[in-house]
Amino acid sequence: MKRAIALVDCNNFYVSCERLFRPDLEGKPVVILSNNDGCVVSRSQEVRDLGIMMAAPWFKLKDLAKKHGIIALSSNYALYADLSNRVMRLLAQYAPNQEIYSIDECFLDMTGMTELTRHGQQMRHTVRQYVGIPVCVGIASTKTLAKLANHVAKKQPHFNGVCNFNDLPVDELNTLLEKIEVGEVWGVGRRTTLRLQQMGITTVLNLKNSPASRIRAEFGVVLARTLSELGGTVCLELDELSSPRQQIICSRSFGASVVQLSELEQAVIAYTTRAAEKLRQSHSLATCVQVSIRTSPHQARQYQPDMNIPLAEPTDDTRVLCHAALSGLRQIYRSGYTYQKAGVTLSGIIAASDRPRTLFDDVAAPSAALMATIDGINRRMGSGTIRLLGEGIKKNWAMKRGNRSPRYTTELTELAVAKA
Repeated sequence: MKRAIALVDCNNFYVSCERLFRPDLEGKPVVILSNNDGCVVSRSQEVRDLGIMMAAPWFKLKDLAKKHGIIALSSNYALYADLSNRVMRLLAQYAPNQEIYSIDECFLDMTGMTELTRHGQQMRHTVRQYVGIPVCVGIASTKTLAKLANHVAKKQPHFNGVCNFNDLPVDELNTLLEKIEVGEVWGVGRRTTLRLQQMGITTVLNLKNSPASRIRAEFGVVLARTLSELGGTVCLELDELSSPRQQIICSRSFGASVVQLSELEQAVIAYTTRAAEKLRQSHSLATCVQVSIRTSPHQARQYQPDMNIPLAEPTDDTRVLCHAALSGLRQIYRSGYTYQKAGVTLSGIIAASDRPRTLFDDVAAPSAALMATIDGINRRMGSGTIRLLGEGIKKNWAMKRGNRSPRYTTELTELAVAKA
């Protein structure tokens, strides 16, 4: 039985999320900006057609934006994460095995199913109807080929958003691969692309037909596996269970420069709180906290210290984690510097079920109940409804998101209102 792997990818995901609640943005050039409105992290097709690249600094694009009427919005990660979860839950119904690869794409193992192209169209219709997000589907015998099939589904309108390589004759498939640049292959980065081009390998078909021994000798086993996948040999299985995180990092640049220790403490508490929430969501515990601060790389006097603080026992308690992070911050802080960024990293992560038992296990029970209660209230009433006092109320250091749209699906006070 021929393997059938589908890659479902949301089109221009962040922009599509914004357009869902603002139909007036349809057909207009839209960009989504990174933290502090620094760089482009998502582009509508209209912006792509203008030649604007990902990660382009926004301040360099303002004249071009004025000329072409480009609309810039700040990142709204709460909205994007919620809509992503809705899309992934819908797609999980179409196959027994699903691997969520990123916020806007997942693999589905559809081996043994018939009429795969029709199923692909049904997935597109269902997601668009129930969530409102456009998606494209690529189907093939391996994950690498499914990625390429998805690329074709997006770029060639006559496939109507679903490209099934398994249904194509070999000659027709090779004709498609001959027209795709080698840099579009999953896992082939810019440097590898340049080296391949110097070897005369400029298209996907060139790479597919290259001698395996030569590719392995020049690039190693990783690209050799990619070559095998292009030939239809499965080397990458679906990862149905998410691997436990090795680290949880929460790091942000400040919206305004910070000098005072008290403001740094507020930021570190806020970042630790967010990291602790992610830790509990994954049913995990941390054994070490790292705190870091840094000055701007553009100023003359630079200072970029960090410190690791081992914990007495594994924990997911926000209060314990914040206490450790603050103790590290106070040791590395130096007055006289202007700080631009702070970060908190939780490491030594283990599953909560693997926590070593002690004679004092009953002591941890009230802590777990308190954290669960706080998380439940914040989920129901909105993030940050209950938080540690040390996080502060007036946050002058908070990152700039002046053009953020409302969090339509996660904040009761920001629900969309229909006007007569």
